[in-house]
Amino acid sequence: MILAMRRMMNTNNLFLSSMNNSWLIKLSTEIVFRGASRRGFCLKLGRANDVSDKENNILVSSLKVMGVDIKMVRQRQPGILRKQVTNEEGLTRFLQAKGANKETIAGIISRYPRAITRSYQSLKERWEIWRSILMTDQEILTILQRSPESFFRSGNNANMQKNISYFCSLGLTSSDLCKMLTRAPRVFSNSVELNKQMAGLLYEIYSSLGGENSDDFIKQLISKNVFVFLRSSKQVKANVQFLQSSFDLNNQQLLTLLHAEGGDVLDLSNEYLKKTFANVKKKLLSHGCTEKEVDTFVMKHLRILYLSSQNLNDKIDFLLQANISIQQIVKSPLVLDKSISTLSSRIEELEKLDYNFTVHGIGILALSKPRFAVKLGKFHCT
Repeated sequence: MILAMRRMMNTNNLFLSSMNNSWLIKLSTEIVFRGASRRGFCLKLGRANDVSDKENNILVSSLKVMGVDIKMVRQRQPGILRKQVTNEEGLTRFLQAKGANKETIAGIISRYPRAITRSYQSLKERWEIWRSILMTDQEILTILQRSPESFFRSGNNANMQKNISYFCSLGLTSSDLCKMLTRAPRVFSNSVELNKQMAGLLYEIYSSLGGENSDDFIKQLISKNVFVFLRSSKQVKANVQFLQSSFDLNNQQLLTLLHAEGGDVLDLSNEYLKKTFANVKKKLLSHGCTEKEVDTFVMKHLRILYLSSQNLNDKIDFLLQANISIQQIVKSPLVLDKSISTLSSRIEELEKLDYNFTVHGIGILALSKPRFAVKLGKFHCT
C-alpha cells in the first residue's frame, strides 16, 4: 500500500517537472488578471442561499417609514422583504388617488404584503373590474381594509373578468359577487373551466334528485357557500352521499336539506365531516339522548359539524356545569355558535338577575350582541 502511494507521488512529481515553465507563467498571469472578474460569480454561487435569505434593508426601511407593521409582514409573507424590485411607492400613489389615507395603506400592506409587487397597470385594470361590480371607490377601499387578499391575490385580470362574467350568467347579483370577492377570492383565481365543472356537478346532483329549478338552486347554494368551488368534485359528491345515508333521507328530503343548511357543509373535507358527526353522536348518546334526537339535533343545525370535536365537547361540558340540561342544548343548538367566554359572561350577568333557565329557556344565550343587550336591559327594568 505504501509502495503504491510513493509511486503515485513520484509520477505526479515527474508530471509537474515536465510541464513547460512558460505555460505555468501564462496560467499564473491568467489567474491574477481574470480572478477578479470570476471571484464575484463564484462567491455568488457559493452563497446563493445566504443572499436569498437576506432582507432588502432599503425596502424594510421604506416600509417602516410608511407605517407598515414589519413584524406582521415577516409573519405573513416574509419573502416579500427579500425582493429587490417592488412598487410600494406606486401602490401608495394609486390608493391615495382613490381616497385611501396613510393608515389605510399601511394596514393593507401589513396584512397582505404581496400588494407591493403589483404594477400600476395591473392595479388600474383590477380596479376597473371591481368597479363593474361595486358602485364607488370607497366600497372597494372598505373591502380592501377588511380583506386585502381578495384584491391583490391574483394578477390575472383577464381570468378574473371571465369568471365574473360567468357567475353573472348564473344569475348572481353584484351583492353576491361582492361576498364572493371578500370571502373566497381564490375562486376568481380558478380557471373558468374549473368553475364551470363544479357548477355542472351541482346541476347534475340537483337534477338526479328530481329537482325542477336547478338555476335557482345553484344561485342559492353559491350565494350561501361559495367555498364549494374550492373543493374537488369527488369530495362534494361524497359529502352529498354522506348526508343522504347518515340521515336515511329520500331524494326529496335530501333536496329540502340542501336547499336549507345542507349546502353549508358541502365544502368540508369528507373525513372531517364523518369525524365530527361521529363525535356529536357519541357525545349526545353518552348523556342519554336517543339516535333520533341526535339526528334531529344535527339536521336542525348542520353547521354544528364545522366545530372541532374538542370545541364542541368543551362547550357542552361547560353548559352542563352551568346546570343547563342536555335536552335544553339539543332544543337550542344555536347556543353552541357562541364562544365559551361569551357564554360564561352572559350566564354570569343573567344569574345576577335571578334568571331561571329552566323556566325561560336558554335561547337568550344565542342572541346577537345587540339583541342580548336589549333583552338584558328589559330584565333590569322589570
